[in-house]
Amino acid sequence: MELIVFDLDGTLLNREAQISGRTRDTLAALADRGIAYTVATGRSLHASRRLLEGHGFALPHVFKNGVMIWDPATGTTFDENFLTPTEIEHVLTAILAQNITPFVATVEPGPRHAVYHPPTTRKVELELINAFVLSEADAVAPLAELPADADISNISAIGSHEVIKKIATLIDSEPHLVAYSGDAWEGNNWAWIDIHHTEASKGGAVRTLKSQLGFSRVVCFGDGANDLSMFAAADEAYAPANAESDVRAAATAVIGHHDEDGVADFLRERFSL
Repeated sequence: MELIVFDLDGTLLNREAQISGRTRDTLAALADRGIAYTVATGRSLHASRRLLEGHGFALPHVFKNGVMIWDPATGTTFDENFLTPTEIEHVLTAILAQNITPFVATVEPGPRHAVYHPPTTRKVELELINAFVLSEADAVAPLAELPADADISNISAIGSHEVIKKIATLIDSEPHLVAYSGDAWEGNNWAWIDIHHTEASKGGAVRTLKSQLGFSRVVCFGDGANDLSMFAAADEAYAPANAESDVRAAATAVIGHHDEDGVADFLRERFSL
C-alpha cells in the first residue's frame, strides 16, 4: 500500500494558495480509487483546516514541519515535538539580541494555535502579522500573556538577510534546534526565520505515519528545504518545476509547475485517473 504525502504551499496549492479545480477533481478521483493521501506542511492546523475541508483528507495530517500530527478522526494530536524551556530561552535571546521581534507560536488545548510577541518596533513586523501570523493562529496576544504551561511549537522572526543569518548562526550552536529561513517577500531585503526542535521534521513524521498506518511505500511532493527530510524518508519524491534547486536535485523527478496543476497532472498520469 502506498501513502501519498503533499506539501501545500508551492506544491499542491496554486499561487493564490488555493486548491485549484483540477487539483480538487484529482483528489476526488484518488479518494474514489481508495488511494491514500495526506499532507505534511509548515502551516498550522488553524491555517490548513478550512483549506483542506471537503477534499478527502481523512488520514492524520503533519503540521508545523513535523512538530505535531493531528488526527481528524479523533480531533487529537500525537507525536508532538515542542521546544524545551532552555531552547526557548536560547532562541529568544538570539532574536532579541538583534533588536527584532520574536513571534512565539503555541499549541494549547482544543487544539488552539496562538502567537505571542513583545511590542513590535518596525512596520515590516506589523506587515508580517497582517499577512501571515493572523492566518496561522486562532489568537495573537502580547508575550506577557503567554501561559506558563503553553507548549511552544516554533519561534519565528523577520529581518534583513544579514540579521537573519546572524540568528541562524547563533542557533547552530544549539544541537536540538533547526532553523528554516528564506525571502520574506520577493524583490526586497526582508528574510524570515522559523525555528523548531530538531526532532520536529516532516521526514520523522512521515516515518511515523508509514509505520503506524501500515503503509509499505511513501510517495511525496514538495518544493522547499523543509521538504528534504521528507524526500529522504520517502520511496519516491517529486518536486514541481518551481521548487528550490537543491530540492529539484534531491527529487526522483521534476514535474510541472505548482501554478499549472503539476501535481494533479502527474497523479492523473501515474494512476490513470
